Amino acid sequence: MIGGMEQLPTTQAAVTALRAIAGEYALEIEVTDDIGADQTSRRSAAGVGVATDADGSLPHEAFVELGGLPRVSVRLFPEGDALITVEDVEFPDIPRDDVPAFLRSVFGGLSFVKGRRLTVPLPGDRTYTEFVPMLLLTPWLSSRVR
Repeated sequence: MIGGMEQLPTTQAAVTALRAIAGEYALEIEVTDDIGADQTSRRSAAGVGVATDADGSLPHEAFVELGGLPRVSVRLFPEGDALITVEDVEFPDIPRDDVPAFLRSVFGGLSFVKGRRLTVPLPGDRTYTEFVPMLLLTPWLSSRVR
C-alpha cells in the first residue's frame, strides 16, 4: 500500500484483493475471467483467434459478483479501470487502485444517498457520486438515505 491506496498493477491482483474483501465481510464471490484480446469486451476489433494485443501482451478482464446486500458487481478492465455497480447504480471509470476502498466503504456502511445521488466516500476526502433514478430506489438504497 502506498499513500493509503492499494497498488493493483494487474487484473489478477485486483481479483485477489476482492477475494480478501469478500472474506472480510463474509460475502460469497463469483469470478468470471476473460483472457485474450479476442475475449475482452473493449477489444472487439482484435479479430477472430487473435489473443494478444499488438504489443504481445495478453489482456485480462474479470467480472466479479459479490453476494449479499447490497448487490454489487465489478468489471475489471485490462486498462486499469473498473465499472462498479451497486444496486443497479453504475459507477464507471473507477481506477483499479480505488476498487478495494470503494467496496470497503459500501460494505462498511459509509456510503449514503442524498438528493437522489449515491455517494461513496473514500479515504483522503475523495468521493464517487452517481445519480439514483427514483425507480431504482431499492430497500438497501432507501436505508442509506440521509
